[in-house]
Amino acid sequence: MLATLSHRSPNGQNCWNNADGSALLGHGRLSVIDLSPAAAQPMHYLERYSIIHNGEIYNYIELRKELEKQGYSFSSQSDTEVIIAAYDHWEDECVEQFDGMFAFAIWDEKEKELFAARDRFGEKPFYYYKHNGQFLFASEMKALWAAGIEKTTNLQLLFNYITIGYVNNPERPEETFFENIFKLPAASRLYFTPASGELFIEKYWDIDPGNQNTTITDEDAVEQFNELLSISVKRRLRSDVSLGTSLSGGLDSSTIAYLIAQSSVQPSFAAFTASFPGFAKDELSFSKAVTDQLHLTHHIITVSAEDLVSNWDKLCYHQEEPIGSASVMAQYRVFELAKQKAITVLLDGQGADESLAGYHKYYKWYWQELFLKRKLNRSGELQAAKNLGAEENFGIKNIIASLFPDLAMVILERRYLVHALRHEDLHRDFVRLQSREAYYSAPPHDGLNGRLYFNTFMHGLEELLRYADRNSMAHGREVRLPFLSHELASFIFSLPSNFKIRNGWTKWILRKSIDKKLPDRITWRKDKTGFEPPQQQWMLHPRLQEMIYEAKRKLVQEKILRENVLSKPVEPSGAHQANAFDWRYLSAASIL
Repeated sequence: MLATLSHRSPNGQNCWNNADGSALLGHGRLSVIDLSPAAAQPMHYLERYSIIHNGEIYNYIELRKELEKQGYSFSSQSDTEVIIAAYDHWEDECVEQFDGMFAFAIWDEKEKELFAARDRFGEKPFYYYKHNGQFLFASEMKALWAAGIEKTTNLQLLFNYITIGYVNNPERPEETFFENIFKLPAASRLYFTPASGELFIEKYWDIDPGNQNTTITDEDAVEQFNELLSISVKRRLRSDVSLGTSLSGGLDSSTIAYLIAQSSVQPSFAAFTASFPGFAKDELSFSKAVTDQLHLTHHIITVSAEDLVSNWDKLCYHQEEPIGSASVMAQYRVFELAKQKAITVLLDGQGADESLAGYHKYYKWYWQELFLKRKLNRSGELQAAKNLGAEENFGIKNIIASLFPDLAMVILERRYLVHALRHEDLHRDFVRLQSREAYYSAPPHDGLNGRLYFNTFMHGLEELLRYADRNSMAHGREVRLPFLSHELASFIFSLPSNFKIRNGWTKWILRKSIDKKLPDRITWRKDKTGFEPPQQQWMLHPRLQEMIYEAKRKLVQEKILRENVLSKPVEPSGAHQANAFDWRYLSAASIL
């Protein structure tokens, strides 16, 4: 199991088992905080607990001081030892004390019980298998397959991915792309007792998007936002190894770069950018504007169709589940460049689009909210968005959705299912067997905040976090995401919708917080649509076309696609295109 995860552990591996053989823990180390042998894992504490931990607890210094006041002593400078002391002190409520990205497991030799937990957003992975009193877990599924667990595709999720492009199931967050392998959901803790075989999982943290502070002023909101984001960045700069940042040239990553530059903790650092020469949406000029202003060392990786072809098998091996677009390859190459430049930890701007309404698709939810309050017309938001280049419209369907949200979601789910059933490439038997459930779930709350909650905590962000974790750890790098501070997220969701979208501007509060600090062409940029490589152009590459044909042939043999699909030419699709079927065939077949 450890051998399959050697890419995640460039600094050594260790195993430990207890005297009666009921517990066996293995750990592969990426040294980031306390590089000494004292911080090696599995780590033992008070002759009772043994822990293996993946990730970082960013507020470990503050927690350590608090625990020392309670009489605890430490033999290392690591955050891992703080976790295990916190567990002894606060028991399972220790997770509520942590600001971090983590997946850890603690064996209690006295109680003969395993306790495990995963961070609030699901930045770090935790997969498990349970059968006949046996409980196996790992950071990646390939370690479970190495232990002899059969690799069997979850055909319902395969159907879901091919038809609507989703891998995760918001109705069952523990489900994966493979049968009998499950994931511990984000913000959850787990208890397993070998003697009884009992497994119990519960959620330990959540946000109520309907609980909003309607009296906060613009000035106070921007000030608090600035303070929380700055604290988050400073904590995520705690490291005993080299740091840098991913810089796409967009608002989110540029803001993180600015805040790092302003921090006395890290006055000098490197930025890493993927470039696509000749592509209309290449953002290199924007990232250069930031590195020039902040006087950063700028490392640029040029990514091409040849890179996609030559690295495809490695990318799929590391990702384990299908990927949505070629942007995942560009990210993979950025972390590869960081390894070449000996930068171990990279901060990244991921997570802001989902909590702060960064995509144009969020306009309609805000407009529906305003319509219900009878404020839409006089707000001027429709025209303001149009003036900024938004192509979204507000018509009779949106009005119906505003007035009858439950009905609208039923209609939408039915539309997805009908669309899937009419998919002419799919084998009829495959459709008949797998279409009994439509994996589409409505957000639990109405309005913009409800939709942002859905995409941040239930369906959307999790997939992006999987890409980031596998791509970084494939090269033994660590990625940290300041926008995913739970304190910052709680504050963002307490704000009314007009702090996310105002006067047509998405991510309004973020733009205001960084106004006059970054170039206006970045802060008040109109054309940002999300990190995008020239996927459509790459899919014209002869070798990639051959790979897509071979993927189709494999899916035909598996009776997932009909044979006539082999006579159809490849239809190249953009990274954010809705019906990117040939891309999905390639990705799905490569995973099976």
